[in-house]
Amino acid sequence: MYVITGATGNTGGVIAEKLLARKEKVRVVGRDAKRLERFTQKGAEAFVADVTDAGALEKAFSGAKAVYALIPPSISAPDVRAYQERVTDALAAAIKKSGVTHAVVLSSSGADKSDKVGPVVGLHNLEKKLEAIAGLNALFLRAGYFMENLLPQVGLIQSLGFVGGPIRPDLPLAMIATRDIGAVAADTLLKLDFAGKQSRELQGARNVTYLEVAKVIGTAIGKPDLAYKQLPAAQLKPALTQMGMSSSMADLLLEMSDSMNSGYMKPQEPRSSKNTTPTAIETFVADTFVPAYRGKAARA
Repeated sequence: MYVITGATGNTGGVIAEKLLARKEKVRVVGRDAKRLERFTQKGAEAFVADVTDAGALEKAFSGAKAVYALIPPSISAPDVRAYQERVTDALAAAIKKSGVTHAVVLSSSGADKSDKVGPVVGLHNLEKKLEAIAGLNALFLRAGYFMENLLPQVGLIQSLGFVGGPIRPDLPLAMIATRDIGAVAADTLLKLDFAGKQSRELQGARNVTYLEVAKVIGTAIGKPDLAYKQLPAAQLKPALTQMGMSSSMADLLLEMSDSMNSGYMKPQEPRSSKNTTPTAIETFVADTFVPAYRGKAARA
């Protein structure tokens, strides 16, 4: 039995689908039974639990061969770091008490740092809490910058006519599609070929700057002159809170961006075939960004 937390999210959904396609026994954990139905229709067992509830998670993890663990994002939490600590305390307690022997964990580039990396500090602490569990084999997948983070640019391009954000225009980012993280995690769960506590970076197909991103998007949507503008925090924070982020989440995101811009937060491994994944930015823009852009335009 494999237990997948965050099954309705970007990575968890891919993992659950891949394991079910292999006829494996899968238990999907989520807050909303309705959203878990697409997995139960394919033979999964649904377990409704809140990730901050250690007792419920312990039940969800009972009898599991391996667990996929993550901190589900809660961008509107009034205190995001406190929320993350509640989740990671619950995950660690449930893994320890249930006797799970293998965990594949969604972490992030920057999780080697204990401060100044915004929400990634929560992932650093998750790694540390799981490292303290004797007898647990844990693989921390330190993923790069999610391509899905580009999707809010749809609204910005349509209202203001440019791509914008806090990141330096010329900063090379290890951009990765979450489907690739899910594929690696599913493969690792099937093999369980790791022992002790290990981290493995996932860096996407290649490093990409926001200048290149704007060019790729512009070409795909018929706006070849589309530009990227680095925007100051004072201008960005109100825009982020308008998107539904709490003040706490917006501050953490801006702190993380500063650490990326300064080079304090960056991948630690040299790029290799082991940490390179297949989906290129051009593919993601064509099959995910463009449909989101056209869909929003059609609804406007």
